[in-house]
Amino acid sequence: MERIELSYPAVERVVGQRLAGVVGSGDMEALFEPAEDDVLRVVIKTSVNGSQQRWRHLFERLAALRSLPAGQLEINDFGATPGVARLRIEQVFEEAGHA
Repeated sequence: MERIELSYPAVERVVGQRLAGVVGSGDMEALFEPAEDDVLRVVIKTSVNGSQQRWRHLFERLAALRSLPAGQLEINDFGATPGVARLRIEQVFEEAGHA
């Protein structure tokens, strides 16, 4: 088990707490809670050791394509592919924006 902590500048404000995915399903879950500051804090708990660079690249791509919301994003990963990881993260951000 590995724990990874990342942070990124955030410009988007959302109000809703949201959950996307289910870790018991064999991929991952993403839980988002909004905050008032200008930072997205990401805490990843993953069963895949040595994956910090993969997660950094994923969030760098996301930040290049969209504005990131301010808050805390907690990810519980059970070996999800990068495509599934991105889908879950996009889902939780989208749902939080519509709260």
